[in-house]
Amino acid sequence: MHTIKANGVLLAYRVRGPEDAPPVLLLHCRGADGADWTTVAERLASEPGARRVYAPDLRGHGHSERLGDTPGAYGYEAMSDDMRELLAALGIERADVVGHSLGGIVAYLLAQRSPDVVRRLVLEDVPAPFPFDPPRPPTPRPDGELSFDWAMVPATDAQANRPDPVWWERMARIAAPTLVVSGGPASHVPQDRVTAVAERIPGARLVTVDAGHLVHETRPQEFLEAVEGFLAE
Repeated sequence: MHTIKANGVLLAYRVRGPEDAPPVLLLHCRGADGADWTTVAERLASEPGARRVYAPDLRGHGHSERLGDTPGAYGYEAMSDDMRELLAALGIERADVVGHSLGGIVAYLLAQRSPDVVRRLVLEDVPAPFPFDPPRPPTPRPDGELSFDWAMVPATDAQANRPDPVWWERMARIAAPTLVVSGGPASHVPQDRVTAVAERIPGARLVTVDAGHLVHETRPQEFLEAVEGFLAE
């Protein structure tokens, strides 16, 4: 576990693999942290074809800084800026970026807003940024201590209900080769929205692994086969 200041926020991250190997950035879903990628990270960091794997905790998650009710603290765009500045602080000019769910939104915003830092993009079960209809109701807070800042939940719920239309408009500008991995009908994410992302990004490839929303956790071998082949191209 390492920590670094990026975009004014203290971020924790895990790193595996040879220092001189091609870098890949793994971005977790809401409520998780970088440890969620352990199985995937260990495989990507191993020979042959080893990569330098970075798995950060997004702001407000895991061991990264919690920002409470600060206005705009948990904006998706702020999170994407964190990742751009994290890469810069680590001396990484370009990286492959893999994002799941919330991490996928952060990943495609990074590819939209900082295209020079994203070599290849993998989006795992990520919905298109369309407003929920009806709106997502407030999420009740579970009891006890949490591994993430609860203020992040209503903040991201609000953005899911009213996403910035620019996010969808700029999806067509993503230049990085892109793989979209859908979780199939068992996922709680409407699969037509996942398909819409693949259709919107120029040249994107869509692969379905019938595993539900947690594709890399439920079917790690199938997920890795798709991702490793794509990143190696």
